Amino acid sequence: MIEPTTEPITIIVKLFAAYQEAYQVDQLTWQFPANSPVSCVLDRCLAEHPQLQNWRDLTRFGINLEFVSPQTLLQDGDEVVLIPPVSGG
Repeated sequence: MIEPTTEPITIIVKLFAAYQEAYQVDQLTWQFPANSPVSCVLDRCLAEHPQLQNWRDLTRFGINLEFVSPQTLLQDGDEVVLIPPVSGG
């Protein structure tokens, strides 16, 4: 029987707009426990930068260039994008 892994997973978080402004970088490398949903990425951002709280309900999630639901589980090596609303002309 194979034991489930308890090793943390490592992901790349690509930042845009308000998230990039808050962190002053365009990407981060973070670790999370295995079986963490992608919403944990946003939760961590909001814990570290409470001024981003206004974006909580407006942010969409992408994993490896595909839109996903907040409940989608992260996998080791995933590239996660937090996508706030954008406007332009």
